[in-house]
Amino acid sequence: MSTLAPTLQAFFTDRLIRQRQASPNTVAAYRDAWKLLLGFASQQIGKAPSDLDITDLDAEMIAAFLDHLEHERHNGISTRNARLAAIRSLFRFAALRHPEHAAVIERVLAIPPKRGDRAMVDYLTDLEIDALLAAPDVTTWTGRRDYALLTLAIQTGLRISELLALRGDDVHLNAGAHVACHGKGRKDRITPLTTQTIGVLRGWLSEREGDPIDPLFCSRRGSPLSRDAIERRLALYTGRAANSCPSLRTKRVTAHVLRHTAAMRLLHAGIDTSVIALWLGHENVETTQIYLHADLTIKERAIARTSPPNSTPGRYRPPDTVLAFLDGL
Repeated sequence: MSTLAPTLQAFFTDRLIRQRQASPNTVAAYRDAWKLLLGFASQQIGKAPSDLDITDLDAEMIAAFLDHLEHERHNGISTRNARLAAIRSLFRFAALRHPEHAAVIERVLAIPPKRGDRAMVDYLTDLEIDALLAAPDVTTWTGRRDYALLTLAIQTGLRISELLALRGDDVHLNAGAHVACHGKGRKDRITPLTTQTIGVLRGWLSEREGDPIDPLFCSRRGSPLSRDAIERRLALYTGRAANSCPSLRTKRVTAHVLRHTAAMRLLHAGIDTSVIALWLGHENVETTQIYLHADLTIKERAIARTSPPNSTPGRYRPPDTVLAFLDGL
């Protein structure tokens, strides 16, 4: 048996799951990256995936695989870099177990991530928010569920995975109303709720059937909603809302856009970015800086405080009232 197969198995079962206690999303992302790489290398070399060795996955093979992702699978730079991160993580693990392959491993670890352009974040304006919230048909059970979900997402900025994981007992509507979630990086946090959101959730909880430990937002059959289901509902409501708000026709509204919208509303309210980072559950405050780049109103206020290029330096002194009167004639 090759050295790669047992190393791969130990990496997932021992390193990722047991030692690092990686989230299911992380394990799935690493799994998919390695399935794609092994399938590509198997086709290129003519070996079965179980027969591939570490030496078969040298720097040239990894570089060819990354090019394959970009040019044939049409993956973006961020996806390409995420696949590379999964590959490098296993090779760092393999370096401790197989020093005889140190030269091959070192060259793979030296492959740098690719730099790409940073796109501006998309978010909804107040008019677009109102149009989107008016799209669900609240005369139906599904419409009332979706209205509650959209209201909560826009106000709290929860990730789609956090919304899907919410249970009935995660919502607290008494004094100090808040929603508790287990977020990315296995971090627990609570997010306060506004009066409007409290009213919407109180109505939904009174109608929702099931136990407190059941999903807060579920299907008619009581099963948890999927990511695809939420994104399909968002696309449906965006199309409806575009009839009354034409600016939505040029926007692709996703669950992450609703998260950006919550952050931008906090920023427009004058909330410091460090507080917004805590609100959103960001690991690093620098991640929140993307909202400063996207906010044109803050830049407009900044330029309004600057002096024109040809202005005379010094303190402003009001003109004499008589001369000002004569100048105004």
